[in-house]
Amino acid sequence: MKIALLLFCSLLTLPAMGQKAKTTNAIPFAIGETVSLYSNILEEERKLNIYLPQGYDPESLKEYPVIYLLDGSADEDFIHIAGLVQFGSFSWINMIPETIVVGIANVDRKRDFTFPTTNKKDKLDFPTTGASESFIQFIEKELQPFITENYLVSQERTLIGQSLGGLLGAEILYKYPDLFSKYIIVSPSMWWDDESLLGLTPRQAKNTKNIYVAVGSEGPTMETGAIKLRYALTKAYKDNGNVYFKFLESQDHGDALHLAVYDAFEKLFSVKKPNRTNEED
Repeated sequence: MKIALLLFCSLLTLPAMGQKAKTTNAIPFAIGETVSLYSNILEEERKLNIYLPQGYDPESLKEYPVIYLLDGSADEDFIHIAGLVQFGSFSWINMIPETIVVGIANVDRKRDFTFPTTNKKDKLDFPTTGASESFIQFIEKELQPFITENYLVSQERTLIGQSLGGLLGAEILYKYPDLFSKYIIVSPSMWWDDESLLGLTPRQAKNTKNIYVAVGSEGPTMETGAIKLRYALTKAYKDNGNVYFKFLESQDHGDALHLAVYDAFEKLFSVKKPNRTNEED
């Protein structure tokens, strides 16, 4: 009888054991904030994902450098780039200063990141193409002033772009170099319009530029374009900047960005690492 009773009780508890525990105190976990900015230039609403350093206080006098991230949607590059920035600015890492990240969420990246092309295949593959000039004007005349007005920012501005975003970064560097002080250009699509951008002479910048170009094992077209860009920028900035290049042999177009940005942070930012021999375990 006792055995039967114990078996009956154990059977009663099986459904409860199979049920997932209910969490009653869950709260949302956020790493930043999302704001909207209406662009008169683009004639549309643009979303911005913004990471603010821990301890950011809008009432303080401290100013922060800003990283502007192309492809900055939450399901694109914003989360892992913001994570790199947080990690790199930890006091025990001290790779970069505490920095605000502004992720520009996409509406139509093929439209916004490309200039007009004469290549028929480009036009066929990218039917909405050719509006990069308007997007650049949006960055200069609307986005940057909006960030300056609403956040505690310094004049130190970095641009990160990959693929077509890298093409846009290269175009800005060629035509409007002083929009940013640092450029991180990864796997740039220099093949666009039969590499016409590489045939231009980069405009002279007023201030020193720190530039990082990287590419993975992405085939001759992508690799050659990145190498040509590297040499063109090295020549243009031999007296007024620093150009770094990285070939990520073990990465391809899909996974080059994360390691490239980490390496770029180490090279472009002049924050000294702590003397680890003096640290406590």
